Amino acid sequence: METINTCLVCGSQEINHFIDCKDFTFSQKIFSIQECSKCKFKFTSPRPTFNEISSYYKSEDYVSHTNTKNGLINRLYHLIRTYTLIKKLQLIMRFSVKKGKLFDYGCGTGAFLSFCKKNGWQTFGFEPDDQARKIAIDNGADVSNNTDSFDINLSCDVFTMWHVLEHVHDFDLLFSFINKHLKANGLFVVAVPNPTSFDAIYYKENWAAFDLPRHLYHFSPENVKDLVEKNGFKLIKIMPMVFDSFYVSMLSEKYKSVKVNYFKAFFVGLKSNLKAINNPTEYSSQIYLFKKA
Repeated sequence: METINTCLVCGSQEINHFIDCKDFTFSQKIFSIQECSKCKFKFTSPRPTFNEISSYYKSEDYVSHTNTKNGLINRLYHLIRTYTLIKKLQLIMRFSVKKGKLFDYGCGTGAFLSFCKKNGWQTFGFEPDDQARKIAIDNGADVSNNTDSFDINLSCDVFTMWHVLEHVHDFDLLFSFINKHLKANGLFVVAVPNPTSFDAIYYKENWAAFDLPRHLYHFSPENVKDLVEKNGFKLIKIMPMVFDSFYVSMLSEKYKSVKVNYFKAFFVGLKSNLKAINNPTEYSSQIYLFKKA
């Protein structure tokens, strides 16, 4: 385990305890979230080291790495994913070149890469988890577990991280890799959960999108903007992920009371989205679109 004593967004060392949460997916252990008193950035600390973290993903319930369809929640996840893959690619093509080179960092089982490839894009992916990477490769995706294995001259038009930034141990290595392989004026797409949303505030320590200890960071919209812009990008758009509030609320209800109250989960997810209509940076999860400066 390692302890973080300095805010990775603003550099402040004024850190306070925020909340304790249980790892409902794998270990059942309790982990802590700290908060920077200056910029309100929240992060898991103490946290597993880079070499320790892989064991916390070894669960059949971790749907993005296993493609499991066990249970109603996971079946709904796959049903909605088919629709969201279309919307993700449509969004990218609104703000980028048509059918260029796309890199998906933390691609999981490669569903997005495979969909983009079928639609004429040249795709590349990075995925450290062996099980997820094998599924991606079996589905025809060009995926590696080593960022050094990619051609040094690889230059991409689009770089995506769908619910991945919150998992990355080393921001310096990440942004060095992105800046090296993303073209000037290229599009960088980041999707992360939002701990300032209504469903996060409602479920508190049972909010499924805290997902400790796999989620190392818990970004407010301002935190995302500050972190990415100081690494050479300019924010151009924030978009909601409206289905996430329902999915997260169902998991949160499961964590809160074991048996899922689907009606209540739907109501909380709907209320979260309705509250965010008048404040569009407060959805449960959001997509941030940046241009490389």
